Formats: sequence, C-alpha cells, structure tokens
Amino acid sequence: MTAPLNPPPPPHERSAQDSWQPPGAGAGAQAPGSQHAEYAEYAEYTGHGWYGQDGPGMRTEVREAGVIAVAVALGGVLLGVLWWWLAPHVPLVGDVVEGKWIVYLKDTEGEQAVGVDGTFALLGLAFGVVSALVVFLLRRRGGVPLVVGLAVGGLLGSLLAWRVGVWLGPAEDVVAHAREVGRGVSFSAPLRLGAKGALLAWPFAALVLHLGLMALFGPRDPEPEFPDGPYQAPPVA
Repeated sequence: MTAPLNPPPPPHERSAQDSWQPPGAGAGAQAPGSQHAEYAEYAEYTGHGWYGQDGPGMRTEVREAGVIAVAVALGGVLLGVLWWWLAPHVPLVGDVVEGKWIVYLKDTEGEQAVGVDGTFALLGLAFGVVSALVVFLLRRRGGVPLVVGLAVGGLLGSLLAWRVGVWLGPAEDVVAHAREVGRGVSFSAPLRLGAKGALLAWPFAALVLHLGLMALFGPRDPEPEFPDGPYQAPPVA
C-alpha cells in the first residue's frame, strides 16, 4: 500500500490554516473597497436596526417638555376666570352682637360651598382633556419628558387658577365687607377651595388621556429586520 502523495501538514500548521477567519480574509479575499462597503453596511444595520435610537435627543425632548409645561400652566389664567364666573356665590350676612361684628352663613343648609369645589374640579377635568388632546396632536411622538411636562404644567395651571379666582372674587376680609354693606345685608363670600384635591383634576385628566391616546393612536415601534442570508461577523480591521 503506497503512501499518499500529499501528506497532511503538521499540527501547528493545520491549526493555523483551519482557524476561523472573518469574511473577506484568506485566499478568496475581496478587494479593500468591497470589504469597507460590507463593514459599512453591517454598521448601518446594527446602528439603525435593533440598537438604533429614533426620535430627537433627550436634550431636545426636555426642552420641548419645558415649553409645554409653561404653555399649559398659562392656561390656568383662563381656568381661574371661568371658575370665578361660573362658581356659585356663597351668601353671608353680617350682624352686631355686643358691639362686635360677626359674619355667618345666610343659608346654613345651602350647598354653594360644595358647588364651588365641584365647579373647579369639573373645569380642571375639561382643561386636562383639552391640553392632553392638543399636546398629542402637536407631538405624537410621546416620551417620558413630554408626559412629565404635561402633568407638571397641569398642576401649576391649577395652582395659578386657584389664586386668580380668589383674586378676582369678593374681598377676603369678610368683616370689613359686612361693615361696608351694612347690618343684615347679604353679600358674597370670597372664593375658597375647600377640597384641595380638586387641584389634581387637571394633571390627572391630562396624564390619563394622553397615555390612552398614545396607546391607541401613537406610533408603533418598527419590527426588527433580519439581514438576508446567514449572519457574518464584521471583518477585523
């Protein structure tokens, strides 16, 4: 039996020949330009595929959220005016007892005070719906900073509306007002928000509605695209 004409190479040479080489290396190596193009295509896939960042940067999103928060908060001026205009008046009466002025409710069983809080809460819900809808139509992209800016703007708007309504309403010094109108004459009490939880109506409604709109009509994440053919590692520079 004759020996093979081409004996196998030594172990150290065979391990070097059989070792894995990246695409484009070895005897069938491609031109340098084609290797660079292949690597650029791989980088483009990995950079804009699964691991890419879509949308503006975080700095831009924070800036937009700040602008939205300020714009929404300024809407509190309109809410305060509407609250002062639509809220029911709480009638008070002044009287003199032992030389001292006292002020009491004219209708002790009336529900005007509850109506004042309810009017503020309903207006806050309406403003929350409008602000969430407007922000969604202007910025369909969404994002955590945008939602936070919307909620913070709604809370600041509620606080501003509360103070504007109190400022536009009747005088807060009820004793001086009673002396001014006279004994036994009815006058309106200053606007007061008894239930401070009504301040959360605006940001809560805006937050819930915006998240719901984003879940139903917001942009969807693109499906990952797999490259054609078997996976190949990028060539070694």
